[in-house]
Amino acid sequence: MPKRTRFTIWRSLATAATAALLATFLTPAVAQSAPQESQPVYSYANAIREAVWVDTGLDGDGDGKTDRVAVDIVRPSEPASEGRKVPVIMDASPYYSCCGRGNEGQLKTYDAGGNVVQMPLFYDNYFVPRGYAFVGVDLAGTNRSDGCVDVGGRSDIQSAKAVVDWLNGRAKAYTTRTGTARATASWTNGKTGMIGKSWDGTIANGVAATGVKGLKTIVPISAISSWYDYYFAKGAPLYDSGPDWLSNVVESPDAQAKCAAVQQKIVDGAPRTGDWTPFWTERDYVKDASKVKASVFLVHGLQDLNVRTKNFGQWWDALAKNGVERKIWLSQTGHVDPFDYRRDAWVDTLHRWFDHELLGYDNGIDRRPMADVERHPDQWETSKVWPPSGTATTTLHPAQGTRAGVGTLGLGKGTGTETFTDNPQESETDWAAAIDKSTADKAGFVTGPLKKDLRLSGSSKVTITATPTTATAHLSAVLVDLGPDTIRDYADSAEGITTLTNRTCWGASTAGDSACFLATQAKTTAVDYNVFSRGWADLGNHASATKGVPLTPGKAYTITLDLAATDHVVPAGHRLALIVAGTDRDLIDPPSTTPTLTVSLSRTSAQLPLVGGASAFAKATTGVRSTVPTATTLNGVRAPRPAAQRVPGN
Repeated sequence: MPKRTRFTIWRSLATAATAALLATFLTPAVAQSAPQESQPVYSYANAIREAVWVDTGLDGDGDGKTDRVAVDIVRPSEPASEGRKVPVIMDASPYYSCCGRGNEGQLKTYDAGGNVVQMPLFYDNYFVPRGYAFVGVDLAGTNRSDGCVDVGGRSDIQSAKAVVDWLNGRAKAYTTRTGTARATASWTNGKTGMIGKSWDGTIANGVAATGVKGLKTIVPISAISSWYDYYFAKGAPLYDSGPDWLSNVVESPDAQAKCAAVQQKIVDGAPRTGDWTPFWTERDYVKDASKVKASVFLVHGLQDLNVRTKNFGQWWDALAKNGVERKIWLSQTGHVDPFDYRRDAWVDTLHRWFDHELLGYDNGIDRRPMADVERHPDQWETSKVWPPSGTATTTLHPAQGTRAGVGTLGLGKGTGTETFTDNPQESETDWAAAIDKSTADKAGFVTGPLKKDLRLSGSSKVTITATPTTATAHLSAVLVDLGPDTIRDYADSAEGITTLTNRTCWGASTAGDSACFLATQAKTTAVDYNVFSRGWADLGNHASATKGVPLTPGKAYTITLDLAATDHVVPAGHRLALIVAGTDRDLIDPPSTTPTLTVSLSRTSAQLPLVGGASAFAKATTGVRSTVPTATTLNGVRAPRPAAQRVPGN
């Protein structure tokens, strides 16, 4: 079958014809025409609430028994009593008891019989009355599940995959954690959609990459696609702790008592050298994108410095290469759920997405534009496809300017060198603020004020040839939009939103589970510049992305840095800048030495995804003077927050 590359090409030409038939079974009354939207016709107060424990087939905690994962279910009672089957929306998470979900940190709560009372977030409140079951899965080693947390590995993924298998009659489940009474999922048609933010969305990616039957769609929000790229960037450590620290955060007390051997395997498998090991191969879902059968509605913040945007960029590209049906939302926020920055549109779009993918409704969402991108706070634009048609990789070159370390950026190759010394106390915000100044810790290259808007859409690369003075060196490359703007304050602790005191309601409530959530609004800040894409590497990985080696001082090395995926418009009148430097404080860890690096400009270049390609750049810059403005200090967001205690969670 030929690969499908457009979102508008869907798996069946008979959707409209079958939707009317499906409606007979999925709505309380026979539809007179094909339904467009599921309605809240079922009682949430009378919904069936139950727990089962699904056998994963693994014995992660080594107690001689296969692990069972806890599955809490909320489903409408009316279809069950009438013998009609419903689809499932599932969120598999390690956070249901330790850290909470959503902007309010909600946890699961239970009644005296052990059945769930509060399910975090709005999914059950909203979708159960509309004819869906909602399933919340405790990953192995968390909350009420057996086993051990292995941070994105086989145990994590099997925790959720086994549930999809059980929903489709291929796995065993029990009514209690240790008993022998079997539980069946006769109430579902097996059609499952997975959703979740961060670690939860990561599990959705990983389960989809197994190709499991019955998983029809996933909605990964701010999710990881390769765990190596959560912790390292081509050998450069992004955090001063590893996945063993993370597993300690989420494991239940019972698991912590049993899982020392698994913890040690995590430590041994993920050395802080930054070398790629089999541990990372197991946790790389991108390599298995060809197995994905589910459609994908991907959501990410373009300023997410927790799960950095390389994760969505490489996953999106791999899905596109393999013809996976997909849709994407990209916001200006950091690590934030769309429920907290575009609530009305998010609930409506998610509703239509699940209706189309799980109920088969021909509601037109497949004919909507593929991409929604937040261009300014609360101002969105769409693209029919993403990246947009006409996007082409364009090579730009740095060149020397009239001041040391303050050069130009253009289509023609430069000559000579620029030199800087790594300063682990400085970050990308310090470099950008002093872009027009000669400073010892960075080299900057800038266009003149653009005559036309210039849009970058996709993933960039920067190839650098540098000569270090020491045996270790880390490199950073950042792209900067220089010019006044008002943006979401992504560097604030709330990463671009303000939580208000009033609430908005989404679905039905019970005494123990309210459907009303604190409202939010954009938190903005006025800036003179905006860093919109970043990439890092250990120069010791120059010959291999998977293994680093000591450097020979005085020898030139060439390495390519993968910059984070983005969609950004540098408007007319602004300048585009490339900055090359060493340690990006609080975004990568420093090397063991403090090198000075000399960059060969003739052997350094940036490959940027420009809409319109090289001709667009030429039109935006032809006749523009590249004179350097007065060396003033520019204002931007505050420096990035320390990364050590970040968790891919709320």
